[in-house]
Amino acid sequence: MVTQPIVREFEADLTIVAASEVATDVLALTLAAPDGSALPPWTPGAHIDLVLGDDLVRQYSLCSSPGDSTQWRVGVLRAPDSRGGSKVVHAELRERGTVRVRGPRNHFPMVRSPRYLFVAGGIGITPMLPMIADAEAAGAEWRLVYGGRSRASMAFLDELAVYGDKVSVVPQDEAGMPDLDALLGSPEPDTLVYTCGPTGLLDAIEARCAASWPVGALHLERFSAKASDTSGGTAFELVLQRSGLTLEVPADRSIYDVCKAAGVSVVGSCLEGVCGTCETEVVDGDIDHRDSILNEEEKASNEFMMICVSRCRSGSLTLDL
Repeated sequence: MVTQPIVREFEADLTIVAASEVATDVLALTLAAPDGSALPPWTPGAHIDLVLGDDLVRQYSLCSSPGDSTQWRVGVLRAPDSRGGSKVVHAELRERGTVRVRGPRNHFPMVRSPRYLFVAGGIGITPMLPMIADAEAAGAEWRLVYGGRSRASMAFLDELAVYGDKVSVVPQDEAGMPDLDALLGSPEPDTLVYTCGPTGLLDAIEARCAASWPVGALHLERFSAKASDTSGGTAFELVLQRSGLTLEVPADRSIYDVCKAAGVSVVGSCLEGVCGTCETEVVDGDIDHRDSILNEEEKASNEFMMICVSRCRSGSLTLDL
């Protein structure tokens, strides 16, 4: 199920207690409260926001242990096509010594299952680490296929080595791409597929699972928005139930932008329908879901929407704002 919006979300300046290169262009940051107090609880698949500057907020998966309430760890890839977030993390954060953090949130939660197939590409290994530890602790059967450009670019291999042959490491320069047809050609009974990584990998896995795996077997998290048809938007009436406002959303503006302009307190980050920060409860309306987070069942329920990208097909939309 989708996590309901948090009314009073944790937000604080955390101390960077460790920063280390765990692979080529991958920096692991360990964060803690300045006074050593406990951080909010979280579950595997959760991410946090790093507030890196004015209007520069980025999301990173927690890859430490949920059982350790004193520290959080994230892994950040220095991306050549970065919009600024990873450059700031790699170039500046160690010297700053602290970073503003919001969260955690979880739009990639683990569902209990007797068996798991984990498929990670590159930095997509980060949410998998606590998931794998959770599956191991629960006594579930699991295996991980982890692909990357080269061994040197693949983070946390030392931590994964303790799991032995449950982990298959597939560096592209040595073994090519993971064989998705062999992995996903035939559904495995009572098995859930969890995957995270670059868009090309996720699209390929999604296509194969759609062809033969049961509905609901695939769970994925995207780092960038999935390509979708955003044409045909029309204006509609927006009713904000708690604020007592009725606004007009033009065809060329988002719900998020209209709310901000009207002085309504809304929180957003990626503004691409990827991070889930702007998730809002729907009271009434036919939603045109354009995000890359909700699965088909969640979209059909019309309970929540991402107001940065999604719109309304009906003439009026009522939100719990």
